[in-house]
Amino acid sequence: MLKVLIVDDERLARMELIRLLGRYEDVTIVAEAANGKEALEAVKAHSIDLVFVDIKMPELNGLDFARAVHDQVHFVFCTAYSEHAVEAYELNAFDYIVKPVIPARLDAVINKARIIYETPDSASAPVDFLPDDHGLLLKFGHNFNIVRIGDIYRFESIGNHVAIYSHAGKSYLHTTLSKVESRLNPNCYFKTSRSDIVRIDHIKRIEEGMASGTFCIHMNDDSHIEVSRRQAQHLRKAFSLEI
Repeated sequence: MLKVLIVDDERLARMELIRLLGRYEDVTIVAEAANGKEALEAVKAHSIDLVFVDIKMPELNGLDFARAVHDQVHFVFCTAYSEHAVEAYELNAFDYIVKPVIPARLDAVINKARIIYETPDSASAPVDFLPDDHGLLLKFGHNFNIVRIGDIYRFESIGNHVAIYSHAGKSYLHTTLSKVESRLNPNCYFKTSRSDIVRIDHIKRIEEGMASGTFCIHMNDDSHIEVSRRQAQHLRKAFSLEI
């Protein structure tokens, strides 16, 4: 279950978000708060995965609250003021929703959280894998684009982040490669090693690698990606290269 905290000084706004989140069987709301101070106490008292927080609130606003807990929870700014988006993402915000909340936009946030926490979509999806038309909101410099899964041709593990390569450029998600892999269609993506996953239809050609029993994949963007000896065996089977 995704454990959620809702922080908003407007009671009606909290109730509306509770109603919308009620559509997901794998989401549970563990606490509510009317301001940042109450939210800090809730974070201390509960195990929380995701915080939906308004920005303009009395006493301690949403941005100051986020600064205090950015290393403890993932937070989604849910506000009527879009001008704070850049500042929010500089605080490593998980996402940013402009009120009034649109159900489809909330779906995108919850689906992204499922990747992070490996929570199955028990409410709606009989399919375990993210479809090609599923969008991820990614940051590129100071801009934010929604990128289709089908337009992402490489995932690379870098520390506690995953670099995402797409036609829109390079961006990052705070997650692990194994969690991303669990949501990707294996008919579309192939794991070349512990650090890389590539989109199969973006492969230009495959050559023998420098080390015995390995391969080197040449991508359409002219990048080269090594295939480990272990994964090379899977590659042979996947593409019927066995002799």
